[in-house]
Amino acid sequence: MESRVMTDAQRRAIALEYLRRLDCGTSVSELFDDRAQVFFPKWGVATGRNEYEKLFADLGQMIALFRHDHAYVNVVQQGDFIVIEGTSSGVTANGVHWNAGQTLAGRWCDVFEIRDFKIQRCFIYLDPDYEDADTARYPWCKP
Repeated sequence: MESRVMTDAQRRAIALEYLRRLDCGTSVSELFDDRAQVFFPKWGVATGRNEYEKLFADLGQMIALFRHDHAYVNVVQQGDFIVIEGTSSGVTANGVHWNAGQTLAGRWCDVFEIRDFKIQRCFIYLDPDYEDADTARYPWCKP
């Protein structure tokens, strides 16, 4: 298998395209390698196309509308790795709105490994409680 050389700008473009496609509700599968790994909290690690397509389908059942705040992302890049930190807003399938800075949900960090013009690994770090439904266990969330 031949490895194709990529520039940092090309890797960054793929990672940002992933975010744009999520915002539009467009499939992200073709951005991923068939053997890629994707992690999402409370879902676990999806390995391979069938599993990560299931993960994204499961998330799609929870989220009606999603928007990353592209103007306010922080990007750190080294070699094949890109870390993007940012904020989001949206609406859950139950009609609950979230907006980073106004609700508890909405801050996230994604770690990508991109080689051969495909995402090899995408680990998503965030609190998946978009509806702020699990706050009773945390004393700092009490009014």
